[in-house]
Amino acid sequence: MQVVVLAGGVGSRLRPWTHTIPKPLLPVLDKTLLEHVVSSLPVDMVDEVVVAGGYRIDQIEDYFKTSDAPFDVRIVPEDEPLGTGGALGNCRDVVSGTFACFNGDIISSLDASSMLSLHRKNKSVGTLGLWEVEDPTRFGIVGLDASSRITRFMEKPRPEQVFSNLINAGSYIFEDDVFDYMPRGKHSIERDVFPKLASEQLLSGQSFDGYFIDAGTPAAWSDAVKASILHQRWNSGLVPTGTTSWFANEATYKSLSQGATVEQSMVGQGCSIGSAHLNASTLLEAAVVGDDSVLSSCLVGERSHVGSNCHLTEVVVDHGSVVPKGTIQHGGQWPPSTE
Repeated sequence: MQVVVLAGGVGSRLRPWTHTIPKPLLPVLDKTLLEHVVSSLPVDMVDEVVVAGGYRIDQIEDYFKTSDAPFDVRIVPEDEPLGTGGALGNCRDVVSGTFACFNGDIISSLDASSMLSLHRKNKSVGTLGLWEVEDPTRFGIVGLDASSRITRFMEKPRPEQVFSNLINAGSYIFEDDVFDYMPRGKHSIERDVFPKLASEQLLSGQSFDGYFIDAGTPAAWSDAVKASILHQRWNSGLVPTGTTSWFANEATYKSLSQGATVEQSMVGQGCSIGSAHLNASTLLEAAVVGDDSVLSSCLVGERSHVGSNCHLTEVVVDHGSVVPKGTIQHGGQWPPSTE
């Protein structure tokens, strides 16, 4: 079946990384974020991935032309922001039959094949993956009946409007009939389509357990890396015995300086780490961290250099940049944003 990935954003919350690398291509361990998103479906079920996007789409297309990903990638360009519904509606001429649709930055334990079974059983037009939270006011919430049909859908309810703690987890199975319920042009699938389908008993929902991470922020990115390590979401590289971090290869692991401690982190190929402490951080290819530095929940870009005795927390370090020795920073970007 086909999979539509909604990837229309510019990844502003992961700047400056996304100034030069589109978010779907950012690596989580040895796979791109897009590949992790699609892996909610068993690989042998996916024929083609349709990326609905408008930012650096040529870069995405070129990457998958030469990658060994087990699926074909087609780009449906979004020339102007169309909202979640408009972006999906833009794909109406290239998808057919039953298809999956995922928000472009979700890493979760969802098994979408079980959603497909429910979808077929209930003969639904759409079926949603659902996740339970304590505070659902930032999400779309659903009411479910005994047969797992969604009886009501409300996007971002006020506290006094909350009737459920089950939220829309950004993962769907659709029939192409869904396009009949979608207006042309910019609109929200959550506000303009789901309530309509729910009122006609054409929407189902299935909750799941495990983990659900929207990897669109630096803190959530670190959570996604930790979950991917814990649940062995990689094909190559290694998590050495007695460690909690993933290394791109054995040579990178063996090059660690004596006294370095690396916990729940991702270390790309060719990285160099002095006698530093890293916790829940990501180092992309050929990054360097100097002696006596402490990095917590940081994202360090390709070929960047963090000097000695730096203390960084939740900082996104741009590709190819230099953080001077002794730098102390909590949050934000390096170099500091001028926007």
